[in-house]
Amino acid sequence: MNKKIFSGVQPTGNLHLGNYLGAIKNFVQLQNDKKNECIYCVVDLHSITAKQDPKILKQNIRETTAAFIASGLDPEKSIIFNQSSVSAHAEGAWILGCVSRMGWLSRMTQFKEKAGKDKEKASVGLYVYPVLMAADILLYDATHVPVGEDQKQHLELCRDIAQKFNNDFNSPNFLKVPEPLIQKDFARIMSLKDGLKKMSKSDPSDFSRINLTDEKDLIINKIKKAKTDALPMPSKKNNLEKRPEVLNLLGIYSSLSNQNLDKVKSKFEGKNFSLFKDNLSELLIEKIEPIGKKIKDLLKDEKYLDKILNKGAEKADSLALKKITKMKTLVGF
Repeated sequence: MNKKIFSGVQPTGNLHLGNYLGAIKNFVQLQNDKKNECIYCVVDLHSITAKQDPKILKQNIRETTAAFIASGLDPEKSIIFNQSSVSAHAEGAWILGCVSRMGWLSRMTQFKEKAGKDKEKASVGLYVYPVLMAADILLYDATHVPVGEDQKQHLELCRDIAQKFNNDFNSPNFLKVPEPLIQKDFARIMSLKDGLKKMSKSDPSDFSRINLTDEKDLIINKIKKAKTDALPMPSKKNNLEKRPEVLNLLGIYSSLSNQNLDKVKSKFEGKNFSLFKDNLSELLIEKIEPIGKKIKDLLKDEKYLDKILNKGAEKADSLALKKITKMKTLVGF
């Protein structure tokens, strides 16, 4: 079965290994399957749920686009665009917001986590952004959406919204109900300093993450200082559950090398961590450093990056316009 795939990445700048292994690497693999039709979006509307510096946001949009291209996404094979360039996303989000129920959004755990204790100060955008995510997906009749654990609940909401719209307006299958695409043998990438915290650019320590633009010596230094423990590499898988930092480093090696975790573990079991870290550093340098160099080169040519986004926006707009026009007709506009 041919798949129509939609996914996006927020342009928050300073993309790191977690962004690459959690999303972009998978995007490239999906694109290279000729049966797939892929649409990849720089979701800049989502990014302003928290206040952004306009000049930095513009730069971050280009940087995310550069990371897409440097990692292997091809604008001739995939549609690559930034969300705010296609007005149907905002229009669709309003219509679907009027179909969505408050109770559904109140159950979204990610809002509770991001808003923290003082929900009254959180933006309305942060609360309703899963509805915008639903519009992003449904405007393109996407059949499949690559999602991590933290987005599965939002995709379930998207499915509920699609079904309710179809029922409310007596239009069976008008909005296609998408399926999740979960990466197999994928390890969630955690902080190099704390195996219980997700790798994040917001962590004050730069040594908690591998940035895609890190150079060779910095990568080696970060892995050398990455937290482990005094014990040798475990021989049993269940031992790893009590050693989250070790599990994280093995997961990074597994994801980068496209080998399952058991194979990686058996390769290094009982051996010294310094040997494993040397091997992991070499693998990161081989896979990540060329991407970083290409990102830096691409960022020197802003016109080229803007051209990719503008061309992609034209293609995306022609698809989304057809859907939003029919949606408006069904609603009665």
